[in-house]
Amino acid sequence: MFRILLGIQKYLSFIKFSHSVFALPFALIGFITAIWLNAKTIKTEPTEIIFILFKVIACMVFARSAAMGFNRLADKEIDRKNSRTQIREIPSGKISVSSAVYFVIITSIGFCLSALWINSLCFYLSPVALLIILGYSFTKRFTWLSHFILGLGLSLSPIGAYIAFTGKFDVNFLIIINYSVAILCWVSGFDIIYSLQDTEFDRKEGLYSIPSKFGIHKALLISRILHLLTSFFLITAGYYSGYGVIYWLGTLIFISMLFYQHTLVKPNDLSHVNVAFFTTNGIASICLVVFLIFDIFISF
Repeated sequence: MFRILLGIQKYLSFIKFSHSVFALPFALIGFITAIWLNAKTIKTEPTEIIFILFKVIACMVFARSAAMGFNRLADKEIDRKNSRTQIREIPSGKISVSSAVYFVIITSIGFCLSALWINSLCFYLSPVALLIILGYSFTKRFTWLSHFILGLGLSLSPIGAYIAFTGKFDVNFLIIINYSVAILCWVSGFDIIYSLQDTEFDRKEGLYSIPSKFGIHKALLISRILHLLTSFFLITAGYYSGYGVIYWLGTLIFISMLFYQHTLVKPNDLSHVNVAFFTTNGIASICLVVFLIFDIFISF
């Protein structure tokens, strides 16, 4: 049993499972918004809603696991050269390359089958989503827009969750697009901050990133602009969704945490990058979805 638990822990570390906090809350927001906007036209029993949500979460877990596993495979040689990433599972020998390949194949199939389990539209779109989330791993080899491809991959989560509930594109889908663009800008912005740690390494190895292309000062400015756009699209989505005061309180906390991280990271002091990247963004996303759920609860 102990060996099984160690094996599970090893793979959870391999895919940075704790980082699911960045994608899952917005998938929940997309799902909840689908229910909220279509409550009068789509009659669904509570037990059925819970079952659909379970399938959405399964789909998310498989998708993210496949993406992270593939990223570790694609970057295995880069990770061996970078002192910051040499401790990762493949460079350190904790997980073999063949085991990682099997893991990616199984989770990719699991993602497509989970999408089929939800509905036919989700299944038809699953190869497109898989292409984006796996293809991201190669983008830093030829473009500094790689941060935006990562953001695009995560921005699919509320779209997929919305389609999972409705089974179609409709007029309310435009509201979900605002949430997706907000995620794209949010993730791209904090990924730029995270990549500051590898600015010199990326330049040495010929890898592309906004910090290695434009420098740390300009990279931080671009990140701030992206997080301003995040705030705009989040406010727009909330306004057209017609949510109440509690949602707006959660949004205020999210935006405040968003800009708090920029006070932690300075061009001459990158010691708090991990706090800015994981802690503040994790707390922000959880607060937003918790306040939304509470807002919906008291509204019904």
